Amino acid sequence: MKESFEQNQTSSYWLQSLTLPSFQKLEEDTHVDVAIVGGGITGITTAYLLTKAGYKVALIEASKFLHGTTGHTTAKITSQHDLIYDEFVHHLGEEKSKQYYDVNEEAIAFIKKSIAEHSIACEFSEQDAYLYATTNHGVHRLEKEFNAYQQLGISGHYVDKIPLDVRAKAALKIGKQAQFHPLKYLQTLLTYISAHGGLLYENTVAKDIEEDTKVAVITNQQARVYADQIVIATHFPFYDGGSFYFSKLHAERSYIVAGTIPGTFPEGMYLSADNPKRSLRYTEHEGKQLILLGGESHKAGQGMNPLFHYEAIQQFGTELFGEFSPKYHWSAQDLVSLDKLPYIGKLKNKKKTIYVATAYRKWGMTTGTAAAQIVTKQILDEHHPAEALFDPSRFIADPSIRHFLSENINVAKHLIQGKVEQAYKKIEELGKDEGAVVEWNGEKTGAYKDHDGHLHLVDTTCTHMGCETNWNQGDRTWDCPCHGSRFSYRGDVIEGPAKEPLKQVKNDL
Repeated sequence: MKESFEQNQTSSYWLQSLTLPSFQKLEEDTHVDVAIVGGGITGITTAYLLTKAGYKVALIEASKFLHGTTGHTTAKITSQHDLIYDEFVHHLGEEKSKQYYDVNEEAIAFIKKSIAEHSIACEFSEQDAYLYATTNHGVHRLEKEFNAYQQLGISGHYVDKIPLDVRAKAALKIGKQAQFHPLKYLQTLLTYISAHGGLLYENTVAKDIEEDTKVAVITNQQARVYADQIVIATHFPFYDGGSFYFSKLHAERSYIVAGTIPGTFPEGMYLSADNPKRSLRYTEHEGKQLILLGGESHKAGQGMNPLFHYEAIQQFGTELFGEFSPKYHWSAQDLVSLDKLPYIGKLKNKKKTIYVATAYRKWGMTTGTAAAQIVTKQILDEHHPAEALFDPSRFIADPSIRHFLSENINVAKHLIQGKVEQAYKKIEELGKDEGAVVEWNGEKTGAYKDHDGHLHLVDTTCTHMGCETNWNQGDRTWDCPCHGSRFSYRGDVIEGPAKEPLKQVKNDL
């Protein structure tokens, strides 16, 4: 199976299973009430809510709508976010922990209501969510988590059996969660926005924000979107106004393999409490079940060859179901904050016209929707009870200080390590569709030989803060191990915080 993974580009099932509409690039200045940057679930939902409230909005996306993290999700709609509530109770207290649960349940209700209101055919189905343990240590952690459920009034159950045929010793079950096709759902919201006067722009890169009498988003074509208020929903904030998000966030990559099995997958969505993490759910595909298996999380730019991660997930599927035939495979990148809470709200207390929403860990369907609800309330000058919990200017001493030090020591280690490592490959050793760090004219250079044998050369130094990028063979990208920036083999920015492309190196062969 390694051969099939190597021969095929990664492709998200969600993106492959439908054709999304295209929108024009912004080429001239425009004026709106609210400019929203980022065409994923948060940006689209915010634009939808503000459009319904009578605001004129412009929604701009650097590439294509829904081709970022939202298009590469497992699309579980749940408030069961792994083992988190016991940790939150200890670090945040009961009130704030309950707020976190409540906003995610409200997000689930909003998605259900929106689907019903617009009669959206998006393979939506209510499902029980299970967090299961296969070891005694995992059972102990589940018991602590269940105690937190009881403290917070979470409607969960401790069970010793689950429908999935896995050797589970115990599990936590939360009912009335859900799964869906996220792009079919959000495509309908995009249609609503466009039909009600919203402006939608693709292939429009936001480079900076101009703060004058009226704030404006400056694009890479120097066109401006003037607005009364701006929402930054770009996964990694493209503008941080001195907030130093690169020191408060780290990026994690994870992998999904979607395939078929001989039998029937039981109802329910599943996540292992033990490592290695494994996520399981199904979706309907051409009248059959397509099983989505996920896991193999690691810090961006710091994992082994991605092909090994895909193979590990496929092996898990084979062992569990007897036979597992991969049809699609793809990876996703998620941001994690110091205290594991998203940053949602006013960018800084003094910047009351700029809002930010980021760091959903791996739970963007609910927290991304909740972010849109919270930011919309703030723009409408209405109070949201959880806005202080997610305030981007917050600082929680424990565990934030420890995580802050740990993350930045990790960055320093990779910065230094990348400068001193000398294990270069020879250009002539590169096969077709293969990349590596090579020595070129006496300099460390990134090289990729495409399917036609053409050589693409780049300077491997990340344009954000100077770390050395690593080659990702699974996605054909150059990934930064320090802050998660990603670049195409040509050097184009795919993922921030980097804003400038890798420098191309002249190929004189």
